[in-house]
Amino acid sequence: MSDLHIDAEERVIDDRIRGFPPGHAPLPLRAIGRQGWKPYDGRMALPLISLDRQAFAGNIAAMMTYVKSHGIEIAPHAKTPMATDLADELVAAGAWGTTVADIRQASVLLKAGQRRLILGNEIGGLAAARRLAGLMSGHGDAELFIFVDSVALVEALGRAWSERSDLPPLKLLVELGAGRSGARSPQAAGAVLDAVLAAETATFRLAGLAAYEGAAATADPVETMRRIDDLMAMTADFLPVARARVGADRPLVVTAGGSVFFDAVVRGLAAAVAADPACRLVLRSGAIFFHDHGIYERGLAGLDARDGFVVDGRTVSAAAAFRPALRVWAEVLSRPEPGLAICGMGMRDVAMDQDLPRPLALYRDGTRLDDLIGARVLRLNDQHAFVAVVAGHEPDIGDVVEFGISHPCTCLDRHAILYGLDPDHTVTTAHLTSFG
Repeated sequence: MSDLHIDAEERVIDDRIRGFPPGHAPLPLRAIGRQGWKPYDGRMALPLISLDRQAFAGNIAAMMTYVKSHGIEIAPHAKTPMATDLADELVAAGAWGTTVADIRQASVLLKAGQRRLILGNEIGGLAAARRLAGLMSGHGDAELFIFVDSVALVEALGRAWSERSDLPPLKLLVELGAGRSGARSPQAAGAVLDAVLAAETATFRLAGLAAYEGAAATADPVETMRRIDDLMAMTADFLPVARARVGADRPLVVTAGGSVFFDAVVRGLAAAVAADPACRLVLRSGAIFFHDHGIYERGLAGLDARDGFVVDGRTVSAAAAFRPALRVWAEVLSRPEPGLAICGMGMRDVAMDQDLPRPLALYRDGTRLDDLIGARVLRLNDQHAFVAVVAGHEPDIGDVVEFGISHPCTCLDRHAILYGLDPDHTVTTAHLTSFG
């Protein structure tokens, strides 16, 4: 299901969608949160994915407090939930804008009313540039920033923008990189900068610099920080080079911090940005608002180990400030042998690229029984989870298991609806996703 309608709350949902009770009359999206459903009470179709609304609100408050304490901005990456109403919540809470990964995601956010976007990737060549121009011709009031790391892309975008007179200004960010895209040296970045400035028009202009530090990460935390620090130093050193070319007054953006290493970004770039009165630093972390029981749990432990979460000059615990907000719920289908439970959830329902899901709690007949102490997921196939359980904490067939997940970005994209839960795990909201 795709949220392509501005009045998404009037979309009628029925039992073709995971979670919606089979046989229940169709409901407008806005009415789902008034039914009193719970993922563990036997009415909702399982598996489904849920959002702990209280944890999500707390994570928003923690991250917004952090950026405000450093005098910087954030444009959260919308690729994590691709839910336009959740992106709106983040903007309403103080986000400077929103980040998207590609042209289609930009279309979703623009049609939902967002007007300041960072397209945080290169898009391809001339055909892609013309597709972007086709999209932007319908959004003359939008402010779009886009990464460029090659002369070829600058030329393609410049040609596409020169072919039409109905386009808003395109704001180009020279990307410096390590591990993924981005210029690998000041000389390479300088060639891209030269190409941008040579092609500038009133609607095609340099707007700043970009980097993505997450791709520099390795299994060695010391090497990871060295690589990230080097990338931030190269970016910081290139900022006055770009400033000298465009003059003192042009507003510029420097954007990075699309990962759990945003503290290294602030440490490496804040001074250079502060020295430039017409420049602002914009982070792009998105999954941090959802957190998890895996890769982000480990990432925040690493953040705390380097005393990186500093708010108003005081180091605080990121692991304590953020809570995992996502859960997947599934029923026990089979107990084919001692110590093994087969649950109705598999690779089509939950991410496994950064770790297997984690069994958290057991529910029976609409009541929470216990934490699933000692249980672990051994493996997944298409629609089944093989869960090792221990004596004294063994489920029965028909029990419901609450699972934590690892890597929100690749878990949410399996679901058309994210069900928002209150502290009692009652559904109070439903959020359409738009993964296309």
